[in-house]
Amino acid sequence: MTEAYRTVYQPGTGEIEEKKSRFIASIAAAESEEEAMAFVESVRKRYWDARHNCWAFVTGPDHGLMRCSDDGEPQGTAGRPMLDVLTGEKLFYVCAVVTRYFGGTLLGTGGLVRAYSRAVQEGLKNSLVIEKKSGKKLRVCCDYNTVGKLQYQAAQNGLAVLETQYTDSVEMVLLVPAADVERVSRLLTEATSARAAIHVEEPVWFAVSGGEILLFDH
Repeated sequence: MTEAYRTVYQPGTGEIEEKKSRFIASIAAAESEEEAMAFVESVRKRYWDARHNCWAFVTGPDHGLMRCSDDGEPQGTAGRPMLDVLTGEKLFYVCAVVTRYFGGTLLGTGGLVRAYSRAVQEGLKNSLVIEKKSGKKLRVCCDYNTVGKLQYQAAQNGLAVLETQYTDSVEMVLLVPAADVERVSRLLTEATSARAAIHVEEPVWFAVSGGEILLFDH
């Protein structure tokens, strides 16, 4: 797994119409193949009267597990184009289902490929997509004379302060991108003349959405 990847945080739906056929895309996060298939089944039950419920999902690191289905459409006209949209957007751990209500007019191979691709794109527009980054928490302890320097360095380097505790000393927990841990540790040590004790804690995945820090296990 890379140190950053894009995924769906909040599910969404989108709909397009092509020659009176309705294409309804349902998008959701899927942490595993089992979750993806459970989502597919839930959409099938919701649109039980539709002619087709085509699907595609990507789970596993580095697009390690990908599957798709044309669900009765001509081979290669639905599932694969949907999958191509997901991988083209560099999304991981995501599942897309496109439901088709047939409008009476055949679209042809090219028309189907375009329609299923556009439907997934529309669904993604209405979903909240975030970029998850690999990081670590740095627990930094210092005296009251030093805390100002820590706060300044955190602000200058765009580091999120997850918590601050004031007792007989000051303890701050900073969120640092994984690639920057060594650099930031050296920077804080130099800025405080080695008066701050720095402890690197557990790895964490995080994202920023609407100015809010979101934390994840993976």
